[in-house]
Amino acid sequence: MAVLLARQGSETRLLARDAERAAELEADRENKRYLEGMDFPEGMSVHHDPKLALSDVDCVIIAVPSVAMREVIDRHVGHISPGMIVVSATKGLEIETGKRMSEVIAESISECHEIGMDEAMRSICALSGPNLSVEIAIGLPALATAASVSIETAEQVQMMTSGERLRVYASDDIIGVELGGTLKNIIAIGAGFIDATGLGSNLKAAYVTRGLHEITQLGLALGAKPSTFAGLSGIGDMLTTCYSPLSRNYRLGTRLAEGDSVEEALEYLGQTAEGVPTTRATLQIAQQLGVEMPITETAHKVMFDGVPPTEAMGELMRRELQRE
Repeated sequence: MAVLLARQGSETRLLARDAERAAELEADRENKRYLEGMDFPEGMSVHHDPKLALSDVDCVIIAVPSVAMREVIDRHVGHISPGMIVVSATKGLEIETGKRMSEVIAESISECHEIGMDEAMRSICALSGPNLSVEIAIGLPALATAASVSIETAEQVQMMTSGERLRVYASDDIIGVELGGTLKNIIAIGAGFIDATGLGSNLKAAYVTRGLHEITQLGLALGAKPSTFAGLSGIGDMLTTCYSPLSRNYRLGTRLAEGDSVEEALEYLGQTAEGVPTTRATLQIAQQLGVEMPITETAHKVMFDGVPPTEAMGELMRRELQRE
């Protein structure tokens, strides 16, 4: 996203986790670890000092693994002024609490600046949609949704991020947008092992459709709007993640089907696959709310209980018949 915004003419600062990493990125002028061959635009600078990176900016975009979000925001929140727009581009849930990333950010801002959670949430936005990072970085056209409890904040982010290569819609349903972008990763893992085991297009289409259904049911129980799951951050993101080999969660599913453990699959990918921790957190929430999520349970069995993918799919097929 930083590369895209810089190409669109925005002054962009990339905050690296330490001085060594910042020096590496600045020297290479590209991210060789994850986006090799995609040069940083001239309008993009690299920093390791948060005071320099975060001073006098209109908007901060956080794109870190969900398991690191609380640590990262707590470390830098003192440099984020009250009322500054903070955008979460992270698609995940906090394992211990089940909280969405916007809630984690708001808690940190609320505590640091001694303001209420409602006030903190008004300056936070979630950016989500069918946005594979490689395609975004090379400049292929894409669409996304910017969501906040404050539609004015969402519209500000919409204006800041939209350009010839990215069209952004505004929404006031941050719950639905975050959940859609987060929970589809679970379904994508299953889509990967359906393809890798040759179970066919019929099953995959049904799996993705029923996966969207159970995601929507959990979203409604948590206060989301049903229409959001029929939008870019719902079915749009679901289709991209379940059908593209560029999707990390999809590729993780294919590795599981080939016999890898979760740990081996993650090592092979060399990157975070948000569907792994999200599955644990989602099941806890679903059980607390009494929402039935058989597909999520199936993904959990494959990843953490050692159930072979084909056997897990067979269990789904043998579930009690019901009305749609």
